[in-house]
Amino acid sequence: MPVSIETFLADLRALVECESPSADRAAVARSADLVARVGTTRLGVAPERITLDGWSHLRWRFGDGDRQVLLLAHHDTVWPIGTLAARPYRLTGGVVRGPGCFDMLAGLVMAIHAVAGLAERTGVTLLVTGDEELGSPSSAALIEEEARRSKAALVLEASADGGALKTARKGVSLYEVRVTGRAAHAGLEPDKGVNATLELARLALAASALSDPAAGTTVTPTVFAAGTTANTVPAHGSFAVDVRAWTNREQLRVDHALRALVPLDPAAVIEIGGGVNRPPLEEPSSRELFGRAAAVAARLGLPPLSGTAVGGASDGNLTAGAGTPTLDGLGAVGAGAHADHEHVVVDLLPGRTALLRELVAELLEDES
Repeated sequence: MPVSIETFLADLRALVECESPSADRAAVARSADLVARVGTTRLGVAPERITLDGWSHLRWRFGDGDRQVLLLAHHDTVWPIGTLAARPYRLTGGVVRGPGCFDMLAGLVMAIHAVAGLAERTGVTLLVTGDEELGSPSSAALIEEEARRSKAALVLEASADGGALKTARKGVSLYEVRVTGRAAHAGLEPDKGVNATLELARLALAASALSDPAAGTTVTPTVFAAGTTANTVPAHGSFAVDVRAWTNREQLRVDHALRALVPLDPAAVIEIGGGVNRPPLEEPSSRELFGRAAAVAARLGLPPLSGTAVGGASDGNLTAGAGTPTLDGLGAVGAGAHADHEHVVVDLLPGRTALLRELVAELLEDES
């Protein structure tokens, strides 16, 4: 590592102790201020501050051109303000604990320190976003723009089990199915109403039936709401749908089928909102980068790398969807993302940071 593990952990502790729940734009702005200070200290140059729809993002760009190596991280977390009081930063038995340490503040510190350790940085861009945990509503276009000018995207999300890199991710689509019916008194004249709850129940079953277990496609109705009072035929209601798929083909199949749903009662009106949130990161997008990372690990004397496919999505889905070779899960080794037992294994941080640094250096050496 370019600096001591003690310095690395001091930077990590500072970030963990600056709570940054994604939906709290003021907290994300404070976190961005801190990340900018830490990064400026380590890299010797301040980042560009990019504020989109109130969310704070940071970009360090070294050099220019359309063949850059993009390092991608985020500084927002899922934990609400006050979590730190119950679960403070702790370093015990070679393990760091604290909200956001694994997902993905340790990976962010790794990115900063890896770039700081490069002998030549020209051609590197480090993009740190502040709304990833919400599905990147403000930063998605920015990420895709950076991806299109990059020859490789390296994503500092936490590793999978055992330190495995993430070589494929399911795509995510998010929908809201809304039904408008007609209210009526449930006791006096229910036959004069158009029952939105009944329509929604039927539609939820129809949506769930679009799942394809053999293809790994899941279509899951989630939050459901309808009606106003217990004695009124519901005139309005909605439910959310979460779709996960390994391929673009499957994602589009479900999209078309959901939008083709029709009401049983012709007097009811169906509206389908939402759509594709993140495309899949398909395995071919990561294949060559994984092979190079495995070779770098062997050269550094690190344990052999493994890769795995995961159901969760990240901003790596966006870079892969833009057509950029993408390797994900290069961040810290540990466990417990979004859970109370979230932790990072300290002894593995130097090797993972060295792997990232040397992989970036090798990619920079390639002819553009």
